[in-house]
Amino acid sequence: MGIKSFIGRRAKPQKGFSEKIKVSDYMTRNLTTFRPEQSILEVMEVLLKKRISGGPVVNDKNELVGIISEGDCMKQLSDSRYHNHPMEDVKVEQHMIKNVDTIDGDMNVLDAANKFLESKHRRFPILENGKLAGQISQSDVLRAAMKLKGQNW
Repeated sequence: MGIKSFIGRRAKPQKGFSEKIKVSDYMTRNLTTFRPEQSILEVMEVLLKKRISGGPVVNDKNELVGIISEGDCMKQLSDSRYHNHPMEDVKVEQHMIKNVDTIDGDMNVLDAANKFLESKHRRFPILENGKLAGQISQSDVLRAAMKLKGQNW
């Protein structure tokens, strides 16, 4: 017998307001960024001070080279304590995520919502001409959805 899934006929998307809502309209452009040579302790201080959960890591050409998060910092705290190593000399580049998923600034915000659901990421950087242009978060997508308020999903 097995499990059967029913998916009804899908209506063709209608051209409307929601198609015009692009990621670039809602992304944050004024970002807190980090450098590969910064210490993890500095990053922790900035994350706490600015009440953010992570941020992009860029080189001196503003090219994205990674992402560092609270979780990365907490892992380093745990490792340092376990191995009894001081954290003063631990650098971002040693613990950042280097394989970073990005999305296109021209993508529809509702399509970006699906990317968040599929990936479980909390943020996506947006590049323009190879340089970091901004970042979109889950709350940015929710803000865009509130603007739509269910019209023309």
